[in-house]
Order: sequence, then structure tokens, then C-alpha cells
Amino acid sequence: MHDTILNHRQELILKALKEKGALSRSNISEIVSLGKKISKITIIRDLDGLISSGFVVVSGRGRATLYSLTKQNPLLEYVDLNRYFSAERESKQEMVRFKPDIFSNLSNLYSKIEKDLWEKGATTFNTAQERLDPSIYKRELERFIIELSWKSSQIEGNTYTLIEAETLLKQNIKPQGHPDEEAKMILNHKDAFETILENKASFKKIERTDIIQLHNVLTKELVSSGLRFQEVRITGSTYEPLSNKADIENALDKLILCIDQVKFPPEKALILASMIAYIQPFADGNKRTARMISNAVLMAYNYPPLSYRNVDVNEYRSALVIFYETGSLFHFKRIFMEQLKFASENYFR
Repeated sequence: MHDTILNHRQELILKALKEKGALSRSNISEIVSLGKKISKITIIRDLDGLISSGFVVVSGRGRATLYSLTKQNPLLEYVDLNRYFSAERESKQEMVRFKPDIFSNLSNLYSKIEKDLWEKGATTFNTAQERLDPSIYKRELERFIIELSWKSSQIEGNTYTLIEAETLLKQNIKPQGHPDEEAKMILNHKDAFETILENKASFKKIERTDIIQLHNVLTKELVSSGLRFQEVRITGSTYEPLSNKADIENALDKLILCIDQVKFPPEKALILASMIAYIQPFADGNKRTARMISNAVLMAYNYPPLSYRNVDVNEYRSALVIFYETGSLFHFKRIFMEQLKFASENYFR
């Protein structure tokens, strides 16, 4: 089992512990089984995985042993996806506003196991750069850029297939049946990643201008550039971002200060990937900018970049909506770690 990716039983365990508090292993087994026969060793393995990942703690001994949720960063609180996106939620219209206190929790977002996985990924990534023939490495990099450009655009509603995106990026041939804006979006992603490669070292220290520059490249000829000065709403969410330009600038500056104080580069990347989307500093293109600036930081420190190639678009969007509305990064971080696993297994090997 990949220790940072939870299976369905483990999600049920977290849900039960959140609702009922401390439980014995037999109680947990009854709740998780749901009438199905699940072996004792399976439940023990699931609990051990949650304990080693830092989600669950144990108290007592023998028959008095109890399991409970770890008290941790509130940003990592577990939220049940299915329950959250129920019909009851859809009937509620109360707006959720930007939470200024979120900056105080932007640290200690990774467990030791997760940090070790990032370090292992970095070792594999850097070894590949040294070991691979330059022509093969160049081809791998091209493949990564194509898949990132395609998938990041798909998350934004782009209807190109992967093969169509590859043909566009390699041969500059546009398929019929797609608006020109979709081709431009994909091409802009390639240009943005090439900008990162050309200025890789500069992203070790993020400035507001770095974020704006990448946004400008990603949205060239698609939307107006610069920070927004009008309010914006997010489809499918009751979250209401900041609307005053001075407040947006202040939030970005606070974010950059937080990033400077974080020592672990993949944590910087996670914060940028989520918080640029949360602040919504631009009229459009926020999530793409978040993904790209996050990858810029990973590349600057020689960690593997993420293509989001196998991400479920609806799951990705749902994880962000939960973050916007509840402040929980639990599911977004899980997706982030899943993409690290995918990157480590599929690129630069």
C-alpha cells in the first residue's frame, strides 16, 4: 500500500473516528465491514497505515486499546466527500468568504513518510537526468510537457484529446471542430513550461512578479493580464474570493512571505498549488497558474514536476471546492501525493 493514498476502508475509518471519537478495533471492524467479511489482518493493516501516515493515534493497551484522530494542522482535517456534496449542500446558498487566518496554518503539511516519498522521487528524477542519454531525456521531457499541457487544459474545460494535443504541439496542426482558443491554451502551457526551464533557478525564491509573469504566458491572447480589480465568482462553489485589488495584493504578499519561511520545497509547491487558486488573483487562469508555479518550484529544487496526467477532473475540482469552503486541504493533498506517485512511476526513469 502507498502510505499516503487511502483506500476506501481507511476513508471509512477516518469518517467513523471523526463522527464517534475514539473507537476500539472491533468497533472499527463492524463499521467498516458493512455486512461484508473483512479479515482481522486487513483491518490491522489499514489502521497501521493510518497510524504511520500520522492520521490516527493509539491509546491504551490490550482490550482497552482505542484509536482516535490525530490532533493536527486544521488544514488537514478529513472531510467526507460524498456527504459534503450531498443534495442538502446543493440547497444551501450561504456564501463563504476568504479566511485571512488561513496563512497561520500554512506549515507542517507533510508527514515524515510523505517527505521521504518526495525525497525518493527527487533521487529517481535526478539519477535519470544523469543516467539517460540526452536525446532520450529530451524526448521524455517533451512527453511530459505534452501530457501536462493537455491535462492542465482539460481541467479548464479544454476538449482536445491527448493525441490531438500531441499533434498540435509537435506539428502545429490544429484538428477540426475545436475553437482556436483551445489550441492557444495548450500552446501557452508549453510556452509557460519552457519559461520555467529557461529560468529554473530563479524560482527558488518566489516573487509576485514570477506569478504574474507565468499567468501572462499561460493566458496570452485569451484573457486580460494583471491582477483583477473586480469581484469574481467560482462555478459550483459558495466561496467568495477577495474583490478589492489592494486586498488581493496583500494576500499575495502574505502568501509569498509564508513560502519564504517554509523550508521543504514540495511543501512550498503544495501551498502555491492550492493558495493561488484560493486567492484567485486573476480574472481567469488561476488554477493553471497555480499548477505551473508549483511545478516551477519543484523544478527549481530538482524535485519531479507533476503532469496531473491521470487525475480525475471532477475529483480535482471537488477537492478545491472543499478547500475553498471548509479550509480542508486533505483531499487536495492526497491528489498531489498521487500525482507524485504517478510521476515517479511514469517519467524520467
